[in-house]
Amino acid sequence: MARLLFLGRLEDLAGGPERALPLTAPTALADILAGLPADLAAALSGPRVRLARNGALVAPEGLVLAEGDELAFLPPVSGG
Repeated sequence: MARLLFLGRLEDLAGGPERALPLTAPTALADILAGLPADLAAALSGPRVRLARNGALVAPEGLVLAEGDELAFLPPVSGG
């Protein structure tokens, strides 16, 4: 089982702060996104969304999740 975490406005799009993701083998990010609703997958794939795998920022290219991993989707931050 892996966990997907959604922060900020992405939590609203996902319908909650996290989802459990059953994995039987290491799975590419593209395959994970393909299993999500299209509007959520599009938002998570945005160029300004950052990813953190197990607490460390990572690039989406070539990202593979395995059993026990946690992947957080971090939206762009603004404020003032």
